[in-house]
Amino acid sequence: MAIRLNENKEIVQAIKDGLKAKGGYCPCRLEKTEENKCICKEFREQMADPNFEGYCHCMLYYKYNN
Repeated sequence: MAIRLNENKEIVQAIKDGLKAKGGYCPCRLEKTEENKCICKEFREQMADPNFEGYCHCMLYYKYNN
């Protein structure tokens, strides 16, 4: 398993700006809960799934299988 940033630098910058504005909480989520703190619970669970390959909800990170 490996994780990388999205290759689209504009998306990465927009998400990083959103994270900064929301204090580290996913800018794509309305609620500021611990589950939505980057790296969010949803993506942590997807990272744990050996069969999952793809982007996190906000498309900042991509998990790929070697």
